[in-house]
Amino acid sequence: MEYVTLGKSDLLISKLSFGCMSLENDDADNILHRARNAGINYFDTADLYQHGLNEEIVGKAFKSVRKQILLATKVGNQWRSDGSGWDWNPTKRYIFQAVEESLRRLQTDYIDLYQLHGGTIDDPIDETIDAFEILKKEGKIRHYGISSIRPNVIREWIARSNMVSVMMQYSLLDRRPEETILNLLREHRIGVLTRGNLASGLLIDKPAKPYLTYTSAEVQQMKDAVKRYATQRSPTAVALNFSLRSPAVTSTVVGIRTLQQLDESLQALAFSALTDEELVGLTRTITANTYQDHR
Repeated sequence: MEYVTLGKSDLLISKLSFGCMSLENDDADNILHRARNAGINYFDTADLYQHGLNEEIVGKAFKSVRKQILLATKVGNQWRSDGSGWDWNPTKRYIFQAVEESLRRLQTDYIDLYQLHGGTIDDPIDETIDAFEILKKEGKIRHYGISSIRPNVIREWIARSNMVSVMMQYSLLDRRPEETILNLLREHRIGVLTRGNLASGLLIDKPAKPYLTYTSAEVQQMKDAVKRYATQRSPTAVALNFSLRSPAVTSTVVGIRTLQQLDESLQALAFSALTDEELVGLTRTITANTYQDHR
């Protein structure tokens, strides 16, 4: 496993990271420890997932080996008391409350990377940043970042904060970050964590359907292109290696629910990187999309 420093932080994280959102209780411990033993050291969850149960699953699994792994979680979505849904709440007061609950569920006294789980241009951004800075001084978090695909929000956080990372969707079916954001983040030494690398399975094994601005026919074209370049490697390897080929990207966060998915993701990294010829062939298959909103 290759490890890369996340932005300006002191976090050395695996190129393949574990997205915990879809984990279920049944075999979670086994899957998580198999991933750790294979070299994955970065595990990403959120207080939103399963009403906090996801954090509990991850915390319980890693309590005895806490110092051997990096825990990341997210904040900002507050569940309603009746459980009917959640509301966006990036205030300092809520963050201070939520971090204590996350620490309890994760069975730890610090979080390696605390991320704002979204964000809008109308947020009290300075207040949110101040909350994270206070938590750093208190030792409750080591570093902070945001999980966002909105260029206008990302630019404000670059200008006003000491964040070390941005998690964003990026794949052969979502190349919007290429327009300006990837280069901007690299310029400011802010690490990019990619998610949605398989486009909900559309690049691998799911039947083609409309995705973002693409038609079903365009999705099928890209799926066929991935298959063409998968003769010596798996479609998963093609998709993940595309995401990782950008020098701005630190790690690709893959949502893993089963041992089979874990093994397929680990095997993908064993294949060589895409050649320039393969990259050109893939990126010319359909026109790259760009952000239409929140520019």
